[in-house]
Amino acid sequence: MEQTEKSNLLEALKKGTVTVSFRKIDTDELRVMPCTLNPAVLEANGVTNTVNVQGTDTEAFPVWSLDKDAWRSFRLDTVEGWEVLGE
Repeated sequence: MEQTEKSNLLEALKKGTVTVSFRKIDTDELRVMPCTLNPAVLEANGVTNTVNVQGTDTEAFPVWSLDKDAWRSFRLDTVEGWEVLGE
């Protein structure tokens, strides 16, 4: 994933909800995950702890998975696509 797309994904996650499609490392299974880093959405879901995304230099993005109600991460090199669901 190019630097510009990494930045765009991070910004979209901070603004609202994003569906990210990626391949799981261990099984190569396609995972479609609705997720966010938006503080208002996190608070609405009862999330009181946060993670620090170091920016776009990292290869893994920690995000709040809305379908699992838990922190999850995905590797950027396994992302097949992403779509903004709302802000």
